[in-house]
Amino acid sequence: PPTIEVVRVADFHYDLPQEQIAQYPLEDRAASRMLVLDRSRGRWEDRLFRDFPSYLSAGDALVLNNTRVLPARLFGRRAGVHATKSKDQIRGPVEILLLRQIQSNPMQWEALVHPGRRIRVGEVISFAGGVEARVVDRGEFGLRVVEFPNQQSLEAKLAEIGHAPLPPYIRRSDEAADRERYQTVYASRPGAVAAPTAGLHFTPGVLERLDVQGVKKIEVTLHVGLGTFQPLRVAKVEDHPMHAEHYEIPALAAEQLNAAKRRLAVGTTSVRTLEHGIREGAGTFLASSGDTDLFIYPGFEFKAVDALLTNFHLPSSTLLMLVCAFAGRELVLDAYAHAVRERYRFYSYGDCMLIL
Repeated sequence: PPTIEVVRVADFHYDLPQEQIAQYPLEDRAASRMLVLDRSRGRWEDRLFRDFPSYLSAGDALVLNNTRVLPARLFGRRAGVHATKSKDQIRGPVEILLLRQIQSNPMQWEALVHPGRRIRVGEVISFAGGVEARVVDRGEFGLRVVEFPNQQSLEAKLAEIGHAPLPPYIRRSDEAADRERYQTVYASRPGAVAAPTAGLHFTPGVLERLDVQGVKKIEVTLHVGLGTFQPLRVAKVEDHPMHAEHYEIPALAAEQLNAAKRRLAVGTTSVRTLEHGIREGAGTFLASSGDTDLFIYPGFEFKAVDALLTNFHLPSSTLLMLVCAFAGRELVLDAYAHAVRERYRFYSYGDCMLIL
């Protein structure tokens, strides 16, 4: 039988100085640098994102993930095992990151809880504004199911008590400006707990230029959750269990995708949505929605995506593996080494890469 090559997590490591991890976004979204990677020639060039429209032409499809980030990071205190405990028994700060609403019970959410080891089933967490949540189930690595007695009240209160869920490598507290800056300018469907960061570079002006060129903007949805940013805790890539995330391809989007001359996906979340969708439709796009746990790593056969705009990702992450699957591991890691040498800004608020 043929030898099956094992893909190891360690093969996707690279070294990055801490000072190149962007802590704040640029004031001008389109001022980001853009490393343009040509897969067929095995070459790259340094450009700016405002040059992006010059790489597209009439008939191309620009696929955007229109998910909107929830203020899903909550800070509260442990209130014991019963909601009726008196205030003097409230103890210990707790941080909760809401991941996704459970469809079968909208009062319940999957969440990451810190400190996870100390929070047991039955405990109640109290937040500002009289909001409380009870822990009703637990999983590994701090994953919990929490239940809010009044979901409508929670949705209204999130805007008041919730914080922008900035990733942990941004070593500062969130600020008021992050509420909108950690959103794409076309975000319209609330539900994500992390931004589809490749889209953060777009401005209304850049989108208008693409319209003038005859580029078709197509919106799909993937609510970014644990599947996108969950770290790998295995040695072999194929042993990693991908957490499911909700996606949607509307009927009009499916029709436009099928008619497109070339499909350029903005971000890894758009890639996963498209590649899942085309497989659901057995080679064509159909209107569809549901959950996807599609895990893309080297060896994957792309059927839907012709080009990709993406940010620079963490070492040994599922996002970097997807990019390596699309452009080749050695070429991508060589390009990353160039970006490190040239002092590109990395991760969510950093610069971007266009892969053709």
